[in-house]
This record gives sequence, C-alpha cells and structure tokens, in this order.
Amino acid sequence: MITVPGTHCPLCGAELGRAEVEGRDRRYCPDCDRIVWQNSRPVAGIAVVDADRVLLVERATEPDFGTWGIPGGNIEYDEPPDVGAARELEEETGVGVDPDDLELFRTDHVARGGRGLVAVRYVVARADTTGEPAARQEVSDARFAAPEWFAGTEAGVAPIDRNAVRDASGRFD
Repeated sequence: MITVPGTHCPLCGAELGRAEVEGRDRRYCPDCDRIVWQNSRPVAGIAVVDADRVLLVERATEPDFGTWGIPGGNIEYDEPPDVGAARELEEETGVGVDPDDLELFRTDHVARGGRGLVAVRYVVARADTTGEPAARQEVSDARFAAPEWFAGTEAGVAPIDRNAVRDASGRFD
C-alpha cells in the first residue's frame, strides 16, 4: 500500500505511467504490467467526554503542529482500530481505557497533501478511563475543554477533528 503519490514502481523501480482502470486514472507500471494502488491511511482517535468537555491535545509535530484535536494517530498493521485508538490515547496523554469500553461514533475521510486519511473515531465517558491527562508523546498540552473554548483563543482545531470535537461534547450528559 502506498499512501503518497509515487513516481517509481515499488517492486521494480521503473518510472510509473498512467492507465485508466475502473473509470479512474491510476498509476501504472509498464514493466510489471500492474497498477500501483494509492490507498487511504487508517488513523484512529478517542473523544474522552467529561460532561460538556472533551479531552484535547495540542499537536507538537506535523501535520497540524500547534492545533488542537482529540488524541489519536496511526493504526499499526497488526492492531484493530479500537486497540490502536486506546494505545494512542495512552501514549499521548497517559489516560488509559479498555478498548471494549469504546463506542464507535463516526468515521471521516480527509484529503491532506495528496494523501487520504480514513479516521475511525471512538467516544468514551471520562468515568470509564483511568489516569490524569498530561502531555506525553507528540503533544505539548493535554486538557479538557468545551468547544466554546476555541472561540475565545487563537487556538485552532485540526481540520480532521473539528466535527469530532463538536459531536462528542455533551454526549454523556
């Protein structure tokens, strides 16, 4: 699977051409006589909800450096999305959750820089988590905030998380 547009075949190194397949323009290796598929990359995140507030992290790395969003990231090749989401939550904030306590609440597709992301979003009540949030890997801050908090600050919400934050707030009132 390739998540960024390639210019050369990953198998033989030949320069890629173009071919129409299934009504779409695709990258094609004339030497291998095969399509080089470009697929969306799966990511997962968790909205931890405490009344009308959602646990947010400030991104300390690209993409989305300096923006706020729900904890989450790449799913490893050998883990289900709920397990990956729980791992990312713990890595980024120190907050733990049993994947069995997660509720799937939305999926999104986002195009970013010539790549596609498929975001699997879970929601969980704060009462079903353990630990206190603190900035850890890849984040510079972690806190609970209501969506209105963004209106009063210069902080931005990462585009991939904008709807998730709005939809999760107040979910367990």
